[in-house]
Amino acid sequence: MTRTLVAETQLDTVVKKSLFRVHARPIAEEAEAGAFFERVRVPDATHNCWAWRIGGRYRSFDDGEPGGTAGRPILQAIDSQEFDQVAVIVVRWFGGIKLGAGGLVRAYGGAAASCLKQGEAVEIVPMQRLACHVPFSLLPIIQARLA
Repeated sequence: MTRTLVAETQLDTVVKKSLFRVHARPIAEEAEAGAFFERVRVPDATHNCWAWRIGGRYRSFDDGEPGGTAGRPILQAIDSQEFDQVAVIVVRWFGGIKLGAGGLVRAYGGAAASCLKQGEAVEIVPMQRLACHVPFSLLPIIQARLA
């Protein structure tokens, strides 16, 4: 069961004096994710790390953090909670204490996971539009079987 957020949600958390501000929202396409990241990123913050997933397509970005310690954990938080059509950005202000690679993974992934858990989510129900032409006399039979 995949799901997505109903609306944008935000969470602030502090880890060893570093402030992590998380923004998450539903998206329908990659361009929408990029516009969202540009809107909520904070230029004077130490790092603006993000990830998004739409079906089989996904991207993540570490923004200067050691490779794989920010964007991937955010993406893992999205995947582990079975979210789809979601974009998450974590803005970090460095607090003076280095967290190390493992600490960064836990901080970014944990903050993203907490933000997604607090947001209202709905199940994504795949739908398909079909069209068919039938004689009027068969319409009641078709309607009964489709119900």
